[in-house]
Formats: sequence, C-alpha cells, structure tokens
Amino acid sequence: MSVERTRETIDRYLNSGHKDLSMMSDDVVFTNMATGEEHHGVEGVRRMLDYIYHTAFEASAETRSRIYAENQAVLEGEFVGTHIGTFAGIPATQRKVRVPLCVVYDLEAGKISRGRVYMQVPVLLKQLGSEAAEREAAKR
Repeated sequence: MSVERTRETIDRYLNSGHKDLSMMSDDVVFTNMATGEEHHGVEGVRRMLDYIYHTAFEASAETRSRIYAENQAVLEGEFVGTHIGTFAGIPATQRKVRVPLCVVYDLEAGKISRGRVYMQVPVLLKQLGSEAAEREAAKR
C-alpha cells in the first residue's frame, strides 16, 4: 500500500471522529499498551471507542501530528474531554482532562489491521483528582 493510500485510509478514519470503522479489517486488534488489554474485531474496537469517547468521557482526540509510511501511520496528539462515567473504577467527576496520546496503526490490504494505543494513564488518573488516583492505586 502506498504512502498516499495509507494517508487516505487513516485520514478518513480519524476525520470521522473514530465513527467510520469501514476501513478496519474484520480481524482488527487494538491494544492498550499501558495495560495489554486487547479489543478484537470491528465490534470490539467499536465498543472500546464508544466507551472511552462517549461513556466514560465525552472526549475527542486532538491531533498534533500524523506520520505516514507504507502500511503504517502514527498519530500524536491529546485525549481531551470531560469525565462523565466510571473509568478504572472511578465514578464520574465531571473534571476536564487533557492527556498525551500516541497511536500506531498497521495496515494490510488497504485496511487498518492493528492499533497500538499509548495513553499516559497516570496523567489521566492524576487529572481525575488525587483522591481518585489514590482510590485506584489502593485497589491494586
């Protein structure tokens, strides 16, 4: 897949606000690199995205930069939003969050086959409040 085709595929996905998953392969896997948690298949990825962007938070990804190569792309940005539902056992705080985010995408046959999500979870927990971070740490 050419760099231009990679760009078209990734831009279409990102510009849809993570809603148009038609450019995902049927066996796509997204991995949260902080926890190792994996989300398999288009529906698994859809559930994960809905949870993080619309259930636990009302949020979006603000892009700082995108890098494209043949069959691979990288997004650097920030996860920005409001904590509106339970996340990591922490009830909604209504706090605003802005957390560094990086996602590496692999593409095969013109579709996204893997996503590796690097989010600074300690930064996120701190922004949810020291009490919230302490409660989460006490559970471990």
